Amino acid sequence: MGILEQQDRVSREWRILKKKVKKALLSNILVVAAVGLLTVGVGISLSHQHANEVANQHAATLVYEVNYGGNNTAPSAIKPAARLVANYVVAPALPRYLIIPKLNVNARILSAGVNAQGALETPDNVYDTAWYDQSAQPGQLGAMLINGHISSWTAHGVFYGLGSLQPGDSVDVRSGNGAIFTYKVVKTQIYDADNVDMTTAMASVNTSKPGLNLISCTGDVIPGTSEFNERIIVFATQG
Repeated sequence: MGILEQQDRVSREWRILKKKVKKALLSNILVVAAVGLLTVGVGISLSHQHANEVANQHAATLVYEVNYGGNNTAPSAIKPAARLVANYVVAPALPRYLIIPKLNVNARILSAGVNAQGALETPDNVYDTAWYDQSAQPGQLGAMLINGHISSWTAHGVFYGLGSLQPGDSVDVRSGNGAIFTYKVVKTQIYDADNVDMTTAMASVNTSKPGLNLISCTGDVIPGTSEFNERIIVFATQG
């Protein structure tokens, strides 16, 4: 074989080798890219899953309270002094007062979490309401969840007339900075005390608008307790 033929053979083999190397590199790049995309996708999926699990945990906590009750101690019927109500303050973005013109309600909104037993805390007296501090703040997407008492043994509570609210009725929330957020009633739902859908109670009835859900006891008193056999939720949205 002559020198020229040897050079041609070497050149062809070199070109073939370069093609193989390029193909191998491209294959590896695609594999790395696929692994990267899969990792990102799994991360996003896990993030959404975690958020859903947290929301479901909050709802599950509230199910314990509304389905099985807190304790058998009746709330106080001693009305807070007017000066205490007027001087009540909260952080600027948090709910301060609940105003329901149709029911002549102008009540403080206390902040409530859950107690040591995992039950939602409720107001100590029938004249205050309580905002669940893991639900939305005024004007935020999602839903504010506010609970209040229907009555004690001796007095009507702040939510005594809750069942008379009709679609279109106004409910106002005044925040700590004085801003007023107006919500309109959309619907009312009655649940058996042992079958309350708290996942729904934690969500806006219209997911495109901030929601306000008011929850209370209703129905008949269960013999031997201070608990009622039904729950009522009024669903409202802003605007």
